Amino acid sequence: MKEVVESGYDAIARTYLEWSAEIRDDPRAHYLGVLDQELANNADVLELGCGAGVPSTRRLAERHNVTGVDLSRKQVELAGENVPNARFVKADMSVVGFEEHSFDAVVALYSILHLPRAEQPGLFGRIARWLRPGGVFLASLGTGTPDTTERWLGVDMFFGSNTPERNRELLEEHFTVEVDDLVTMHEPGPATFQWVLSRR
Repeated sequence: MKEVVESGYDAIARTYLEWSAEIRDDPRAHYLGVLDQELANNADVLELGCGAGVPSTRRLAERHNVTGVDLSRKQVELAGENVPNARFVKADMSVVGFEEHSFDAVVALYSILHLPRAEQPGLFGRIARWLRPGGVFLASLGTGTPDTTERWLGVDMFFGSNTPERNRELLEEHFTVEVDDLVTMHEPGPATFQWVLSRR
């Protein structure tokens, strides 16, 4: 499964960047703005699944110290080119390690849905440990896709997600959920994601 995600994003790194830039109703800019209001200048921010670094990492790095993690070597290389003032690590978010209380915020946009559903609760727990007291976790989560591999943008890609109700239950084991929105955008077909902002 991890090999499918890694090789898929290596193959479509530039294609994905171009495709995602054409989505006109992607709400990520809004929620990044909400997050930014919660953070002081030069906050330490971890982004899980940073992709090629645009637009999210670049925006975060305008004010903050950003560490981006991605499974795809090609995506990490592009991110380094696109956001030279951030730090990037090629790693699997489900096993990468950081010290406790290392970050003021953790961000995961459209990335956790590439993990098997059984691995997602453990990741939430690890994110909680990485955050400082009062730190925030911003994520866009899937809304109930059974673990599956399908053809997407010309490659095999793995997807899996819990229902919004289950996602909230899992988050509330570690966080106070302050924002919980279901938002549909068009890729161009409709796709619904659960946007959550939770506080440690």
